[in-house]
Amino acid sequence: METVRFEETINGRNYVIEVSAVDRDRWRAQILRRPGASTALMPFYGATALEAAAMLSRWLTRAASGNA
Repeated sequence: METVRFEETINGRNYVIEVSAVDRDRWRAQILRRPGASTALMPFYGATALEAAAMLSRWLTRAASGNA
């Protein structure tokens, strides 16, 4: 399974978005889990790795501004 990582800075916080292929035209993006940290954020899906990462990045931007 192919995995791609994107680094984003949103509202002063650094995020690593990990995107994994789950099917030929389906990718799942989620925040990379760091040792000792947990995340309850749902994954975001897209037709490409970039699309899935962009959807998660937009959601994080809205959440940081209080508009999620």
